[in-house]
Amino acid sequence: MTSAEQRADARTPSAAVPASDPGRRIPDARAVRRRARTADAATYLVLVAAALLTLGPFALSFMTAFKSPLQFASEPALNPPNPVTLENFGTLFSGDYGFISPIAVTAQMVLVILVGQLAFSIMAAYAFAKLRFAGRDVLFWVYLATLMIPQVVIVIPLYVMMAQTGLRNSFWALVLPFMFGSPYAVFLLREHFRSIPDDLIAAARIDGAGDWRILWQIVAPMSRGIIATLAIITVVSHWNNFMWPLIITTGRDWQVITVATANLQSQYNANWTLVMAATTVAMAPLLVIFAVFQRTIVNSISLTGFK
Repeated sequence: MTSAEQRADARTPSAAVPASDPGRRIPDARAVRRRARTADAATYLVLVAAALLTLGPFALSFMTAFKSPLQFASEPALNPPNPVTLENFGTLFSGDYGFISPIAVTAQMVLVILVGQLAFSIMAAYAFAKLRFAGRDVLFWVYLATLMIPQVVIVIPLYVMMAQTGLRNSFWALVLPFMFGSPYAVFLLREHFRSIPDDLIAAARIDGAGDWRILWQIVAPMSRGIIATLAIITVVSHWNNFMWPLIITTGRDWQVITVATANLQSQYNANWTLVMAATTVAMAPLLVIFAVFQRTIVNSISLTGFK
C-alpha cells in the first residue's frame, strides 16, 4: 500500500459503533413509573408524619380548650369536643385569675420593644453601612460577636442592674434590655443597606440632604421588606419571651402572658382544659399575624433563613 493510499484510508470514517450494547437490557417503562410512584409515596408519608408531629400538639391544645373538664377526664384526649363549650374561656377572663391584664401587659411590652428596636437598629445599621468613621468595622464585629454569648449568661448582671436602679418588678424592667436594638437586627439591616447604591446617596447629598433625611426618606422606604421581616421576628420572639419576665417580675401587676399561662399549670393543676384555653389565647395573636402577613413571612425565610 502506497503512502497516498494510507492517507486516504486514514481519512475514511471507521465503521459506526453501535450506540447501545445489543445485550444490554432496556428498563421497562412501567417498572420506572412504579419505582417513581413508590418514591413519591414514601416522601409524602414522611411529610405527613412530620406535619402530624408538628401540628398535633396545637390541634390537641385547641380541642381541649373547648372541652368541659368532665369530658376531658372521662374520654380519650383525641376525641373532639362534644358539645363545644366556652366555659374555660369565661373562667379564664372572669374568674379568680383575670387573663386580660397579662394580655395587655404583653401587648404594651411588645409594642414598646418593637418601636425602640426598629428605630435604634435602623440608625445603627445605617451608621455601620454608609458612614465612615474610625474603628467602624472593628466596632461592628465586636458588637456582632455578642451574638455568641448565651442569654442566660447576662441574666444575673441584668437583674442586678435593674434591682439597684429600683426598676425590678416594673414595666421598664421588661423593655429596657431589649428596646435599644439587637446584634441580629443590626446585622440584618446593615447587610441590606450595603446593597443600596452609594451613587444614590451621593446624589442626595449633592441635592443638600443630610444623613437624617437620607436615612428616613431614602434608605428606610427602600428597605420596607426587610424592616417588615425584622418587625415580625421581633414581635414573635418577644411575645413568646418567658425567662426574663419570669425572673424580673413578681405578682400579677406586670405578669406577661407566657408567665401567666405557666402559673395556671400550678394554680389549676388538675384543670388542663383551663390551661389549654390559656395556651390557645396566647397563640391566637401569632396565628392572626401569620394569616395577615403570610407572604411577608414566607419572603423573610428566603431573605434571612429565619425558621
